[in-house]
Amino acid sequence: MNLHLKFDIHTACKKILQEQLDKFEITYTLVGFNEVQIIQPLSPETLQELHKNLNIYGIEIMETGKNILVQKIKDTVVEMVFVEEKLPTSTTSAYLAEKLNHSYGYLAKVFSDVTYTSIENFIILQRIERAKQLMATNELTLTEIAWKLNYSSVAHFCTQFKNVTGLTPSVFQRILSKKRTSA
Repeated sequence: MNLHLKFDIHTACKKILQEQLDKFEITYTLVGFNEVQIIQPLSPETLQELHKNLNIYGIEIMETGKNILVQKIKDTVVEMVFVEEKLPTSTTSAYLAEKLNHSYGYLAKVFSDVTYTSIENFIILQRIERAKQLMATNELTLTEIAWKLNYSSVAHFCTQFKNVTGLTPSVFQRILSKKRTSA
């Protein structure tokens, strides 16, 4: 038996984080999706245990400025692609620069220095993941998905989808359909 799940990764991570912080009786305030303000100082032992417990869930405590900025870039891109109703019509570079209060050139350099890939590649991967998620719900046409993800045309969307996944969107939809009927 296969269970098809729909979940909000932001809510899941927030709940895990709250449970772990409460477990250690840490006084905190959630500042944003990826930031927690700790009210009282933590002992090195408590910090190490918290770090270990969060790692089990794939949550990492960032320690260097560049890594923190890269994570903020990733979170902003994920929020832009997965949370907003439609991607912004402004350029992604302007959107990121405005949201993160740094020039896009600086953001792009730090991102590529740390991840060895470009922000543009990361955005493409996120847009394709979002497209796959939207196709799995079977509620939107390819034209609507292309519009929602701010592609210039359905053809551009289909080409990029195939470049990333190795499949055309219609083949991907057929595979999903077969999986649903066989489950």
